[in-house]
Amino acid sequence: MIDFMFNGQPCHCEATPETSVLELLRDTLGSTGTKEGCASGDCGACTVAIGETSPDGKLHYHSANACITPAHQLNGRHLVTVDGLANGENLHPAQAAMVQNHGSQCGFCTPGIVMSLFTLHEQQRQTPTPLTPQRLEAALGGNLCRCTGYRPIRDAAMTMDDHPEYRPPWLDAATPARKAEPAGEGVGFAQPTTLSGLVACLDRHPEARLVAGATDLWLEATQRLERFERLIDVTRVAELNTIEEVALEDGRSGWWIGAAVTYARIEPLLETHYDAFAHLLHRLGSSQIRNRGTLGGNIANASPIGDTPPVLLALGSRLRLIGPGGERELPLEDFFLDYKHTALQAGEAIRAVFLPHPIEGQTLKVWKLSKRREDDISAVLGAFAWRLEEGILRDVRLAFGGMAAIPKRAGQAEAALEGRRPTPAAFQQARLALGDDFQPMTDVRGSAHYRRISAANLLERLRLVIAQADTDSSREVMLHAYAH
Repeated sequence: MIDFMFNGQPCHCEATPETSVLELLRDTLGSTGTKEGCASGDCGACTVAIGETSPDGKLHYHSANACITPAHQLNGRHLVTVDGLANGENLHPAQAAMVQNHGSQCGFCTPGIVMSLFTLHEQQRQTPTPLTPQRLEAALGGNLCRCTGYRPIRDAAMTMDDHPEYRPPWLDAATPARKAEPAGEGVGFAQPTTLSGLVACLDRHPEARLVAGATDLWLEATQRLERFERLIDVTRVAELNTIEEVALEDGRSGWWIGAAVTYARIEPLLETHYDAFAHLLHRLGSSQIRNRGTLGGNIANASPIGDTPPVLLALGSRLRLIGPGGERELPLEDFFLDYKHTALQAGEAIRAVFLPHPIEGQTLKVWKLSKRREDDISAVLGAFAWRLEEGILRDVRLAFGGMAAIPKRAGQAEAALEGRRPTPAAFQQARLALGDDFQPMTDVRGSAHYRRISAANLLERLRLVIAQADTDSSREVMLHAYAH
C-alpha cells in the first residue's frame, strides 16, 4: 500500500513494483491531466511536483518526470499535478501567466510546463532570487514544446509575480505518516530507512534490483516492458543521504557523498570547489533528472557513456561498498570490470562516493560531445585534471567515457604528458598514445573513427587551453556555449 497526499487529499493505493507515478495517475486514479509523451524522461510532458519535508521543517517541492518515477516512492510524500492547482476561476500564477502570454497551443506539453513553472514559483517564494536566463533555462530545459517557440513560455515565467497569489492552502500541509520499515516489501518493493535495514534486505534478497532516481532503470519498464519482481529503494536510507567532510588516514581529505544524494543536492558543493563538474550537471540532464538522479546510481549503472564516472576517475575518487559481509573500499577505477559488469558482489550496494578536495594548483576541465546540446547522452566525454609546476605537467589524469566498454583513464596518454612541458610535440605523442589506450565502439551516437578523432581533438583543445592560460588573451579556444 502506498500512502501519500494527492492534490491535498489522502490517497491509499496498491501497485506492482514497476508501476510509475504516471501509470498510477492515469490508470489507477483516473487523473488524466498529466500526459505521456516520450515515456523516457526527455520531453517533460508528464512533469509533476513532489513535496517532502526537509530538515528545516518546511515542505519543499521539486519537479519530476512522472513516467520514470516509481509510484512506491510517493509513500509519505505530497504529489501535486496540474489538476490540483486551480480552484474554479482562481488560477495559480503559473497557470494565469501561461494564459495571459498565450503559452499554450496544442496543449499536450502544457501540463508539464505549468508544473515546472509551479516548482520555480515555489522556489521563488521560499528563496527570492533574480530570474536570470540561466535559472530559466535550468527550470524549463526539460520541457519540450513543438508549437510555441518558447518565447511565450519564457514570458509567462517572467510575469508569474504579476498575477494574484493564489495557492491551494493544502500545499503546506503535513506529509502523511510513513509505513514501518521495510515499506511495501510484501508486494516486491522494499523501502528501508536505515543502513542496517538495507543490509538486511540485501541479505534476504541479493537478486533484487536497487532503485534510487530510476532515471535509467525505469527505461527497462517503459521502453522494454520489463517487469521487476523485487526492488529495494535506497532513497530513504538515512546514511545514504549524507554528505560528510572528512580527513582520511593517508593524508587525503574530501567528502563522502552518500549514494542516494541527488545531483541537485551536490550542485552547490561542486559550484564552490569544482565549477567544471557543476557545469557538466546542466548537460547531464534536465532539472527533473537532476532532482532525482544520484551520483551512486550513475556509477552503479556502469554505462560506458555515463557522464560522471570519467570526472570522478580524473579526480581520483573512491567507493565505499556495503553488504551482508560488511563494508569495503576500493578505487573507482577498480570498480568497472567490463561492459555493465562491476566489482559489486552478490548482495552489495554502493554506500558512498569519495570526492577529494582539490589539490593546490589543480585544474579540471570537462567537455561533453553529444548530438543535442540539452538532455542527451554522450558520444564522447573527456575529463582532464592536471597541475602546472614551473611549467611542467604534474598529476596528469585523463579519463574518457564513450571510448571503451567502461569509463576509463588514458594511461598511455597520461604517461606521454606527465613530467613534460605542454608543448605541441608532447601532446602529439599523447594523441598517438590514445590508440593504445582505446579501441572505441561504433553505435548510433558515433562511429569508432569519429570517437578516435574527437578524443584526439579534445586533447588538442586541452593543449590550447593550457597555452592560452599563459597569455592575456580573452579569446575563446572554441566558440561553444557549453565549453567550460
